[in-house]
Amino acid sequence: MLLLSHRATFDLAVRVRSSEGASIGEVFSFLSGLYFRGKLTYARRFASSASGIRVITSDRGLVSPALRVTLDDIRTMAVGSIDPRHPAYRAPLERDVEGLARQLKAGEDVVLLGSIATGKYTDILHASLGARIKFPGSFVGLGDMSRGSLLLRAVREDRELAYVPLEGTVRRVQRRH
Repeated sequence: MLLLSHRATFDLAVRVRSSEGASIGEVFSFLSGLYFRGKLTYARRFASSASGIRVITSDRGLVSPALRVTLDDIRTMAVGSIDPRHPAYRAPLERDVEGLARQLKAGEDVVLLGSIATGKYTDILHASLGARIKFPGSFVGLGDMSRGSLLLRAVREDRELAYVPLEGTVRRVQRRH
């Protein structure tokens, strides 16, 4: 992987190898490209506050996109699995989502910009947030790259997407061949 190579000399790779590290937002944007960059750009534009933006990790629960990570942190996260059956993923995420649910004020919702097609995020989020977890309705049936493009286009057009409750939503669209 280019970012982890000791021979890489570009700025992000150098910072990740330093003791200071780089923000997890920058690292994930580099690693996943369009989709994560779209999610983070959209969240920064439309979240009610920057402190309300959270990133789901494989081993640390919900973290700020400003969290500094080093090469060792990235390697540790890379061996983790985003699978609700794995306690190293599930326990920190449940802890943080439960804390988030307690902090929400009346009428506040949480918007998930991740995949809703499987329960890897949604089951854990829904357990604590119930009807307060929403997502862009236009995500249904779209793949990662399409969702990333949609989010970036919405930012460019300064148009917040319409959110729908996760609860009761058909999360998978059957495609005809």
